[in-house]
Amino acid sequence: MTAEPAESSYRALLAIPRLGRVIVSMQLARIGQSMVGVALVLFVLTRYGSPELAGLVTFASIFPGLLMAPIAGALLDRHGRTRLIIFDYLVALVSLALIGTLAILDALPVPLLLVIAVLSSITAILSHTGLRSLFPIIVPRHLWERVNAVDSNGYVVATILGPPIAASLVTVFGGAVALIIIGLAYGLAAVALIGAPDPASIATSSGNLLRDAWDGVRYTVGNPTLRGLGVAMTTINIGGGMVTIVVPLIVLDRLQAGELAVGAVFAVSGITGMASAFIFGRTDTRGREWTMLVLPMLLMAPTFALLAVAANASVVIVGLAVLAAALGSYGLLNGPLDISLFTVRQRRTDPAWMGRAFAVSMAFNFMGFPIGAALAGVLAARSIELAVAVGVGAALLAATFAALLIPRHATAVLGPTTGDAIREVD
Repeated sequence: MTAEPAESSYRALLAIPRLGRVIVSMQLARIGQSMVGVALVLFVLTRYGSPELAGLVTFASIFPGLLMAPIAGALLDRHGRTRLIIFDYLVALVSLALIGTLAILDALPVPLLLVIAVLSSITAILSHTGLRSLFPIIVPRHLWERVNAVDSNGYVVATILGPPIAASLVTVFGGAVALIIIGLAYGLAAVALIGAPDPASIATSSGNLLRDAWDGVRYTVGNPTLRGLGVAMTTINIGGGMVTIVVPLIVLDRLQAGELAVGAVFAVSGITGMASAFIFGRTDTRGREWTMLVLPMLLMAPTFALLAVAANASVVIVGLAVLAAALGSYGLLNGPLDISLFTVRQRRTDPAWMGRAFAVSMAFNFMGFPIGAALAGVLAARSIELAVAVGVGAALLAATFAALLIPRHATAVLGPTTGDAIREVD
């Protein structure tokens, strides 16, 4: 008599105790993150009138926290995930409320804005990594593609809702008040996570936080899959950072279409991304990860190039239509890219290292985004087309790195503390 196969539908996720609470919290926080990404750029452009500063503030709100990833991963493996995620949400709430309040009081010089942005970024990796590493712990392996689709769609739902809401808030209330309101989303996310599951860690600790953090770096760098993903993903994310700065500039400066149009065109990528993620979330990615990573990166090159076409449109509606097409294609390509990225990382990371390795890997993967935003701010102030060209080049280079550096099959990884071979699992 053969065992009955485990149910692997999206419905099966609902049977996992308290997973719904985690997903609700995740969604609220990601809508907040999506809103901040747009509102902060619009706030800086309208208040200070500087694309360079918009790129710099975006960089300051992300990059310092990525440098803290090894320590964040060690903390997650030592002390559990839920309480540290809640802590980060509260830091985000306070930071946004502080920026908005000081701006209303006309007491927000540029250096102080940058300091607050840096401080708020330091804890951000706790929630990003905490949630991503929590899913494979509380969800059975046969449902990983499904929960990864939900995870990916958490971002695309946020992309559908966040930018239009943020643009509307900025238009109606101004950037300062909008940031305060957005901070409340993080407060709600923290409340929703109270009582969520926080499984005991199976990681071994050296007893020294810095040593544990360094071991996480060594494990990630020594893992061929995580290393290859890091190089390829951080390169493609240079293009993603470029999009964050260039699209508002095209809409506001070139097309003169207003803040609401910024939110609308960004929402298109969320709509297409949601459909793409659910479709590919139903796919067994085993043996297909390499293709699902390389091809979307390659196809993002012509997608980014469409931004330059939109910037030079002589008719506003044509420019907005081309922007919508570019961002819609971007969303479609992100579906298979995200599903394959999340799943291959889960399969090829030893469970005892998920906190540390995921923190370092996610930071490594995302490092290009703030760099791309800062670079685009400087370049776009002189030439939007030049900033777009950097994104196109980054996509082509990322596809090359992915093809050459990401193993098609699992390999043996040496444990950094024991020297024992840890076999990646496909």
